[in-house]
Amino acid sequence: MPKFHNYKSISLANAVINLLVTQSVGPRVISLRYNGGENIFAELPDFTTQRPDGKIFHFHGGHRLWHAPENMPRTYVLDDQPVEIIQSGNSLLATQQVEVGTGIEKSIRISLVDEKPQVIIHHTLTNRGLWPVECAPWAITQFRTGGIAILPQSQEQSDVLPNRSLTLWPYTDIANPHVTWGNEYILVHAQMQAAFKVGYPNPRGWLAYWLDHTLFVKRAAYHAHESYYDFGSSSECYCNDQFLELETLAPICKLVPHASVTHIETWEIYTEVERPSDEKTTREIVESLGLE
Repeated sequence: MPKFHNYKSISLANAVINLLVTQSVGPRVISLRYNGGENIFAELPDFTTQRPDGKIFHFHGGHRLWHAPENMPRTYVLDDQPVEIIQSGNSLLATQQVEVGTGIEKSIRISLVDEKPQVIIHHTLTNRGLWPVECAPWAITQFRTGGIAILPQSQEQSDVLPNRSLTLWPYTDIANPHVTWGNEYILVHAQMQAAFKVGYPNPRGWLAYWLDHTLFVKRAAYHAHESYYDFGSSSECYCNDQFLELETLAPICKLVPHASVTHIETWEIYTEVERPSDEKTTREIVESLGLE
């Protein structure tokens, strides 16, 4: 069994990509490597935050499942205990112990697509408690800094009605020099010293992160007639001096006891991609890869 920063992990691989899923904590997809290259995810064994009760939450890095809305300490339920992992062929199911404070059980099913650089992830929340819980699955991927996030904007046309909205957090500086506010694409350069976050409804359904000529794309369905947290945000991007996060959310739901809700992401890896320096080069990349 491989170890990664002292985490016991399970490997899931095909001919082109290798994933590591933690067993001693999590669940987390802690590493993603293309053709044996460097891990594109952030590695954060020492990055923590303190809860009001004094307990320490460890972020670890990589990809995780939370449930919205964000609230301290509810969202930051400690997940430093072992998880159950069941592996079958090119698929792996990691299930966390039921959260004591919420009654929610988290599980992540990771499946590789044949011999392609593609991954399908099912994020499931199950209510094991005695009362209904209003929440939404929230899938968060942490990347190493130094790259550029691509946030596609709605291009729906209307003569008189608005077609875009943005959600900004109190700490978000709209004059941040590391953000390019485009009409088609917002580019977030992961070289910040202060925290930054933006969210929005994303009918185009994908987000991307470019790093070292590799482009990571994550897709999640957008449900136009459903309600989302954070002023309607189905996609969000957070960045600080340690990592950049691409986040997708499912619509708000009320989970009755014993019910489950699943949020699906599809990941794609592209290599030998030029740096998206502005809207023009970003548009050329999107068109050449057929991302729409």
